[in-house]
Amino acid sequence: MVEKSRYGNANSTDNSIANSVEASTDTSNIPSHIPSIDLKQGQVWPCFLDIHTHLDKGHIWERSPNPDGTFNSACLTGDADAETYWQGEDLYRRMEFGLKCSYAHGTKAIRTHIDWVGEQSAISLGVFQTLQKEWLDRITLQAVSLVTLDYYQTPAAAITLADTIAEIGGILGGVAYSNQDLDAQLDTVFSLAKERNLNLDFHADENGNPDSHCLRQIAKAAIRHQFTGKILCGHCCSLAVQPLEEVAETLKLVKAAGIAIVSLPMCNLYLQDRQANCTPSWRGVTRVHEIKQQGIPVTLASDNCRDPFYGFGDHDVLEVFTQAVRIAHLDMPIGDWPCAVTKTAADLMGLPEMGRIGVGLPADLILFKGRHFSELLSRPQHDRIILHQGKPIDTTLPDYAELEN
Repeated sequence: MVEKSRYGNANSTDNSIANSVEASTDTSNIPSHIPSIDLKQGQVWPCFLDIHTHLDKGHIWERSPNPDGTFNSACLTGDADAETYWQGEDLYRRMEFGLKCSYAHGTKAIRTHIDWVGEQSAISLGVFQTLQKEWLDRITLQAVSLVTLDYYQTPAAAITLADTIAEIGGILGGVAYSNQDLDAQLDTVFSLAKERNLNLDFHADENGNPDSHCLRQIAKAAIRHQFTGKILCGHCCSLAVQPLEEVAETLKLVKAAGIAIVSLPMCNLYLQDRQANCTPSWRGVTRVHEIKQQGIPVTLASDNCRDPFYGFGDHDVLEVFTQAVRIAHLDMPIGDWPCAVTKTAADLMGLPEMGRIGVGLPADLILFKGRHFSELLSRPQHDRIILHQGKPIDTTLPDYAELEN
């Protein structure tokens, strides 16, 4: 039992991640055998959901650092690392390390993109499935295939990929780049997904090019195919450097298509507008306020962790939320923005019992000493208590030495 706790502050709304927990301080009627915690008005959250990650890339920074911090170098360095090191043991060690960190910080479900390249895909998928089974009672894992969309123009490979994703209950995904064949590529992806009743998850417009309109083309394709499954688009950074009238036109299509957006604030802040010896002039993140104002579901997630795409991170969704509040000015008021890492993410992942607090739901909770958001988001809350099915877990983080051969 949790005594005298609270969620939110005076600016919170009825649509927050859970109703405020306002338990009586009178404990005289509580049986002595029931454990209780007096949070002294600290906040209670449901466990996090991290809807966009790359567990297979994680924790390679020391051996494969990004030489200049740019997106292109991240791609080249990451590919080289995969070709050299990504065998089963290496993948398992790094991916499990990420899961240990996530669990200790209070994450209940993770969606990870898996690089789908030749024979490597079978190795990576095998490791994912092993971890999915081993962690079933602690973290729910979902897999998304990660390829550039031109991959889908090779019929045999595309069918094999889509069939494999359907067999494992995964999500069909890909990276959309502006090119003359993008509409045809999208038509193939949507057809494959419809035939197999698969949801879709795209990387889109991860750049600062105002002429990059992949999100708009994805929305048009969804409408064209009358697609009824879930669609999530990540990054969408170019919206931030486009005229507002163009943004409005795109978001109108996005809403009509039923697309949800995930912003990756820390990774995009790290990579976007990176130039040698030059101060960046924009923040890299997409227009989360405008997206939310249109009634489009918007979430926040970790993305990469200690790899060439983002040299830092610890799989802590509270850090993601904290940085998003600061980067994107989500604090006037904070309102229901916590839904972006809990309830909204759970709904998009098809996990209706997660991301909220309610009678009859599992007691998978995070107990914070921070009473107000100014307290919660000013310290790392390293002393948080994580409840798994009502019982505190060991929140000791794994030692980095575990990553060594």
